[in-house]
Amino acid sequence: MANFSRRAGGPLAACIALLLPAQAAMAHITLAAKEAKPGSYYQAVFEVPHGCGGAPTTAITVVIPEGVIAAKPQPKPGWTLVITREKLAVPVASESGREITERVKTISWTGGPLPDDEFDSFTIVMRLPGGAGPLYFPTVQTCGAGETRWTEVPPAGKTPRDVRHPPPYVTLTDAAAGG
Repeated sequence: MANFSRRAGGPLAACIALLLPAQAAMAHITLAAKEAKPGSYYQAVFEVPHGCGGAPTTAITVVIPEGVIAAKPQPKPGWTLVITREKLAVPVASESGREITERVKTISWTGGPLPDDEFDSFTIVMRLPGGAGPLYFPTVQTCGAGETRWTEVPPAGKTPRDVRHPPPYVTLTDAAAGG
């Protein structure tokens, strides 16, 4: 039998080290488009690569960040869509001049189920707020009786890789292509 303890720094360790970041990147819910322009319309495609600890996904709930006034989810066959709204402290005018007095607070898809060994995506079209930097979408993934809370926003000076359950996010930047 080979003695792997002497080879800890060898080619096998290098291969494992290369594979681990890729697995970590696939381990959580992410957004397909990583950058967008502030104030633009954005199609947020939430990619769900697996269930929770082997159990199938039965619900996804996305919290819409403050500053996002308009958000519309895409229905999915086999899933029930629930939208919760909240009153705005101060009404805002839409592009057409119509007064907006409430905004979408959360969007949930319940149903499926989505087996642990399959993937799917859930889409919301929205108008992004102004300003630059990351815009986080805390998301709860329910799998039967259990759940994974992708809600750990990294503290100032840290990145999503520094927390165990980072929320999906898009980076708002004027340099972003598309929109």
